[in-house]
Amino acid sequence: MIEVEIVGVRIELPSNQPLVLLREIKGERHVPIWIGTPEASAIALAQQGVVPPRPMTHDLLVDVIESLGHSIISVNIVAVEDNIFYGQLQFDDGTVVSSRASDALALALRAKCRIWCADAVMEEAGVRITEHDEGEDSEPDPVDEEREMRRFREFLDDVEPEDFEG
Repeated sequence: MIEVEIVGVRIELPSNQPLVLLREIKGERHVPIWIGTPEASAIALAQQGVVPPRPMTHDLLVDVIESLGHSIISVNIVAVEDNIFYGQLQFDDGTVVSSRASDALALALRAKCRIWCADAVMEEAGVRITEHDEGEDSEPDPVDEEREMRRFREFLDDVEPEDFEG
């Protein structure tokens, strides 16, 4: 199992389908999981620290679990089949309950527990995303520089002296 964290909820275009993006903590791979709009809202609200005046479904479930004297110790993304992700809730007494991945992730944020992804899921669904560091030591990307130069030339072709008058 590989520990992951929730990067955030995004909207995939052009389908306008929400997805939650997971990132392995010690690595560069990400796992995009397409989810429903209600689950996307539940995850985004929890990430932003929004506490509704009355408990939403995921808040209620965590409250019930805690009231019964238990806690969720981890959430596991255990399988992916035909782009459907399967999750599990791991409880403090060893009980494991099957869950939709999206609901498990919404609960993980509220329970403040660790999130794990099965190696096989990471191998099948993980994508490598490297963040380019723009620090002093980094090499400039020649493609980006060329694109910027082309845009600047197009700007110069269209600009008139009157454009600079206040």
